Amino acid sequence: MTDLTGKVAVVTGASKGIGKGIVEGLCEYGCTVYFTGRSRSDNIPPDPMTLEATEASASALGGRPIPVQVDHNNDHEVEALFNRVAVEAGRLDILVNNVYQIPNPPAMNKGFWEHPISVWDDQCGVGLRGYYTASVFAAPIMIKAGQGLIVNISSRGGREYVFSASYGVGKAGVDRMAKDFAHELAPFGVSALSLSPSKVKTEFILDMVAQGKMTLTGDDAQSVRLSGRAIAALSADPDIAVRSGQILTVTEVQAEYGLIDPD
Repeated sequence: MTDLTGKVAVVTGASKGIGKGIVEGLCEYGCTVYFTGRSRSDNIPPDPMTLEATEASASALGGRPIPVQVDHNNDHEVEALFNRVAVEAGRLDILVNNVYQIPNPPAMNKGFWEHPISVWDDQCGVGLRGYYTASVFAAPIMIKAGQGLIVNISSRGGREYVFSASYGVGKAGVDRMAKDFAHELAPFGVSALSLSPSKVKTEFILDMVAQGKMTLTGDDAQSVRLSGRAIAALSADPDIAVRSGQILTVTEVQAEYGLIDPD
């Protein structure tokens, strides 16, 4: 059985959606997980889609979830996060780059020329540059230890049309980034890869389904926590270096490691 007791992870963008599920999935196996978001709640029980809501659900599964309010548009706040991890935990085994900014209004069902240019900044700013920035600060901690895994959460949008041109460019960049990270990190014993969930039952997707803008069936809908279980299995694999630089899907990882979707 996968055991991440004593391991330390950082998951970016985890107050909701896939990020929340990844924190839950890692904590399920005993990991200490620093996770970021912007939304907070002082209510008991905490409001949904907040750092405190993720902390509550992950704590119930095990491990040690540690919420950290971070704006990934602010490099100083990101750097402070990794400085804190280095001081408090003294190690970093897993970085999951997941933070993403959904454009408002959502960029879909139109030509790229019909979207405001700010859509590019939303999808290729936090959702691409934010991955790079977090990795810049995480890599030295891993290199010093001679081990670690960086996982870029991507989607099939990096390989085929989904939603919009700017979305596709962002996801293709995420995939390429992982491959090039792997090349540069290989001499130091650190691995990097890109991981694409399938259709996932995030709050955003469920809302789109409720509005009739998307369909979802039990056969193609994954729980958010399955992505966390996939990352846990990959990080515990002693031969993970063989997979470094690859673009994987959660479905492939699920099949190889015999993972069960909590739903």
